Amino acid sequence: MAKTLKRTAAFTALAKALMAGARGGPSLGTRIAAVPRMMKATVRGQYDGGMRVAMMAAATAYVLSPIDVIPEAFLLVVGLVDDAVAVAWLAGSILAETERFLDWERRQDQVVVV
Repeated sequence: MAKTLKRTAAFTALAKALMAGARGGPSLGTRIAAVPRMMKATVRGQYDGGMRVAMMAAATAYVLSPIDVIPEAFLLVVGLVDDAVAVAWLAGSILAETERFLDWERRQDQVVVV
């Protein structure tokens, strides 16, 4: 049940993020360019995306790792479906988190340090 809710939330975030670009939100290029800045700010402790960025890194490592070939070899369709779900969650998470980061960056420009 909890897994289904998490998947639903990830797909909802993906749909919202994709629609945001069409409605005047940040473009895909702007979001992709923000990823290195987001990671750098997270590592420095300036941005509070620590666990979310770590989960995205783990999902990327899972999809790209050679260990992930084992489920595909034995489970065929199920092995590919788990990759599809992981990639969809990752795409939605990256789109949602980069939008959150870009908002955070804009607010940082408005802060005046005295």
